[in-house]
Amino acid sequence: MNAPDDGGPRRAPARRAHLSTAVPFAKPVGEIPKGSLRHLRDEAEHCRRCPLWRGATQTVFGRGSSDARAMLIGEQPGDREDLRGEPFVGPAGRLLDKALADAGLARSALYLTNAVKHFKYEQRGPDRLHTRASAREQEACRVWLAAEWLRVRPRLAVALGAMAAQTLFGSGFRLSRERGQWLELEPHCRALATWHPSSVLRTPGTGRQRRYAELVEDLGRLAEALREPEP
Repeated sequence: MNAPDDGGPRRAPARRAHLSTAVPFAKPVGEIPKGSLRHLRDEAEHCRRCPLWRGATQTVFGRGSSDARAMLIGEQPGDREDLRGEPFVGPAGRLLDKALADAGLARSALYLTNAVKHFKYEQRGPDRLHTRASAREQEACRVWLAAEWLRVRPRLAVALGAMAAQTLFGSGFRLSRERGQWLELEPHCRALATWHPSSVLRTPGTGRQRRYAELVEDLGRLAEALREPEP
């Protein structure tokens, strides 16, 4: 079970002394919403910043505790996530849970979200086939990721997949070349990028085993970092 996403004990003032209202990635277009995660989730349900809401069942907001030290950022919801309204509950989510367990991490210790909050798809008969959100759609949704970031203020972050990685590190970031490397986002926050679980599932043959092992290896780096004392 996930940890409650708000309503728990607030962080001690000393942990917030260094914080600003800026986010360490591309500045969102528009004012960043404020409030508890519960309030932000309710607000995001009515988001009309891009057309993706029209075909989606619901907004898929992040899940986890506002006190989580680490944030995992995926790309965008899939079919199962759209129907349930939670991130990482489909096949990719099950693989992520296995990788987290193999790396010695509990989902309940993390805040999980996506760069884009609505499911984008192409209808093929009875099936809804995932399609990639455009750059404009990603940009429109960035205010919600920024709002989550400012509420949680993670010390560590992991970008799952190229879209999330380029959201954090810029369009020049190449996952195949820079995967698994810690990069400083803020004076008190560092992040790395790794494979998205859906990418692992799409990889054929023995390449899937290798890519899964690399995902677990990178999540193991997160587990090690979480064992370090906070500054």
